[in-house]
Amino acid sequence: MDHSTSLTQHVNASPEKVWAVISDIPGSAGTLSGVESVQMISEGPYGEGTRWKETRSMLGRRETVEMWVAQADPPHSTTVKALQGGADYTSRFTLAERGGGTDLTLTFGAEVLHPTVVSKVTMALFGKIGMSVTRKALAKDLAEIAAKAESL
Repeated sequence: MDHSTSLTQHVNASPEKVWAVISDIPGSAGTLSGVESVQMISEGPYGEGTRWKETRSMLGRRETVEMWVAQADPPHSTTVKALQGGADYTSRFTLAERGGGTDLTLTFGAEVLHPTVVSKVTMALFGKIGMSVTRKALAKDLAEIAAKAESL
């Protein structure tokens, strides 16, 4: 049971500036209005294995999720993973230089690891609504990343 979505935002900034924003995990709470706080778990620069806890509010619920960098190819792409509530979440950022700026694409996917009859029915009933809410939150994140990169 896999659900995914992809969005692209053109940013009037170089891939290096966009990369500087998306790889600044400690500063993400100041960039992304949906992020309440970030607690770094690992030390050192952004790269494979970087770990942190991120607290977000969505639909009136506050959730803290441990996240980690599964792949990093600066300034071209990075993949961030999280496991929460029986689901495996993957966020992949791809940066492509275009028109004097950068096309920033975010592909987000959620896979239920051990689907039950109840989870299958729930996803069939509410999956589209949940993905719609998720797309709106991701679009807002991309717009805020763009605004920050364009201000550098």
